[in-house]
Amino acid sequence: MIIGVPKEIKVKENRVALTPGGAATLTRRGHTVLVQQGAGIGSGISDAEYLTAGAQIVPDAATAWASELVIKVKEPIHEEFAFLRRDLLLFTYLHLAADRPLTDVLLSSGTTAIAYETVQLEDGSLPLLTPMSEVAGRLAPQVGADCLLKPNGGRGVLLGGVPGVIPGRVVILGGGVVGTNAAKMAVGMGARVIIMDVSHRRLAYLDDIFGGRVQTFASNEANVREVIKSADLVIGGVLIPGARAPHLITRDMLQTMPEGSVIVDVAVDQGGCVETIHATTHDDPTYVIDGVVHYGVANMPGAVPRTSTFALTNQTIGYAIKLAGHGLEALKTDPALLRGLNTRHGQLTYAAVGEAFGLATRAPLETL
Repeated sequence: MIIGVPKEIKVKENRVALTPGGAATLTRRGHTVLVQQGAGIGSGISDAEYLTAGAQIVPDAATAWASELVIKVKEPIHEEFAFLRRDLLLFTYLHLAADRPLTDVLLSSGTTAIAYETVQLEDGSLPLLTPMSEVAGRLAPQVGADCLLKPNGGRGVLLGGVPGVIPGRVVILGGGVVGTNAAKMAVGMGARVIIMDVSHRRLAYLDDIFGGRVQTFASNEANVREVIKSADLVIGGVLIPGARAPHLITRDMLQTMPEGSVIVDVAVDQGGCVETIHATTHDDPTYVIDGVVHYGVANMPGAVPRTSTFALTNQTIGYAIKLAGHGLEALKTDPALLRGLNTRHGQLTYAAVGEAFGLATRAPLETL
């Protein structure tokens, strides 16, 4: 199969979908790998490394996109819509429940699109979302601490405090992969940390593994409203696989938060769990509403592209091998990969996206 790896063009997106090691794995199996010139530069990977791995370097995006299977990191943006077509198999993050224009284009073009974030194992885990959730979770306290600096518009709180001064307070909404990793970093920075989740079982687990270094609190409207009143930093890590995130913080709640406090909503690529959040970029990451600093960068792992690229490829390469070797037949034998199918020849195949936009869906297997 001919596999294309275009250069990512989202603002400050320096990740690449395939490492030289991944390219070598595919070429050894007889596949042709076309990497757009300079695609790996942002992750510290040269064209020469891809050539050594057996890939071919192509001069432009059009050539890479003309492949049978295109592997990306981020969802196609407007400048890439023209490359979408009926005979294309696209494998990338999509987050369609928060992106109606992309959903419509994928359907009208007939593209077969498999979303990393909805590939799901029998136990409910999301193997291709997990590595980037780990990265974003660990980044969230770092960027939040930066936003709290007075020169950056924050209230001037040092999360770790100093002897004689109470440390900053971090509230984490969601105790999943993002929340757990955010808590690890925030605890390491010396902050006081509260993790909120709807699952008592998950809270009990977190209470156990953190050994009393964090507080756990049931997530409901009343409790969220109460704890954010004294929060210096709120980290949103809520996830409903493939669906739009619920708004746990509403506009009226902002007025109860301290002036200069910070919200980092990691769920922004799924619409965000804060009513007032909208996607921002690394070039212009924050804005202020009602005195609260909002950080809404939708591709946070792009800030640490080398770590992110290798972490992502470690997980995606196994599925890429299946798709390259067997095409869509791979979906019939791998239930996790089948769950990743979002669109196929003009049909929407992921129910949560259909619910978000009021669109009809088909069972994935029926479209193959």
